[in-house]
Amino acid sequence: MSGIYTKAGDSGETGLLGGSRILKDDIKVSCYGTIDEANSMIGVAYSITCHQEIKEILRGIQKKLFILGAELASDPKGRNSLREKVSKEDIQQLESIIDKYIEINGPLNEFLIPGETTGSSLLHVARTIVRRAERQTVSLNRTEPVREEVLKYMNRLSDTLFMLAREEARCAFVQEVKNRVLEKLNQGQHKTCLNLELAKKMAGAAEKKAAEIGVPIVFSVVDASGNLVLLHRMDDSLLVSIDISINKAYTAAAIRIPTHEVSPLVQPSAVLYGLQWTNSNKIVTFGGGYPLKENQHILGGIGVSGGTVEEDMIIASHVLKVFELERRD
Repeated sequence: MSGIYTKAGDSGETGLLGGSRILKDDIKVSCYGTIDEANSMIGVAYSITCHQEIKEILRGIQKKLFILGAELASDPKGRNSLREKVSKEDIQQLESIIDKYIEINGPLNEFLIPGETTGSSLLHVARTIVRRAERQTVSLNRTEPVREEVLKYMNRLSDTLFMLAREEARCAFVQEVKNRVLEKLNQGQHKTCLNLELAKKMAGAAEKKAAEIGVPIVFSVVDASGNLVLLHRMDDSLLVSIDISINKAYTAAAIRIPTHEVSPLVQPSAVLYGLQWTNSNKIVTFGGGYPLKENQHILGGIGVSGGTVEEDMIIASHVLKVFELERRD
């Protein structure tokens, strides 16, 4: 770029790609100017959200808006020189994003009031700006033909931003639930220590019960903060059972309920739907993990993996009995 100001627009005109000039209050200028406005607002939303997938989607949209804006800012000669234009594939990509987040968030049965979070609010503002650009482009189409793909892309884009706003709000809710759970967990920590000696006794009980059933397992113990205290792996146990065992123990301690009770809470439309995708995917929703409690205070959690879900739960339940007996001694 040679300079920020050229003085060529001082007379109230602006140049189009292709060489022709029009007044700055022309509807055509309003169209691509509003697209530029939407792009800027999407950039603000991008800078606010912590949702990595949303950030990637928004960045891709911003790049497409430069392409769309260039077409609207062109005269016939300029349009013929464009190397890239918004395509049917771009529209289909937006539709796939919409479908994905409808499946995650479910259908909307009432009006959604913007304002749940800063990120979602900014996406709603971007959505309304795109709607304005769409209306202006429809007006432009009466006097100057606009490709069908341009109008369809704008229409799908506003819907996409609406769904991203819902997803941003949902993720914020899930994080708030997590924070409250962890806050209560920290407040409820008891002075009684879950030590290595007790963890080893539980591991011995788990191995003995597993041997009786005939399944090699991995047994894990975490403290109230979810940190690993002990990992006990029997010979011939599956490699995949290591992470599963640790994550079962983590889930039980973090959410303070057995892992088999988590599944109903994270089904679509359930109050904690989406929690299973948080915490770096460490949340387990099938049986084999149990919290360790003393007078309702969380001391930690245990996790068993290696057999069927039922076998893991039998072994873990046996360990809980040993834990209770040891705590009484």
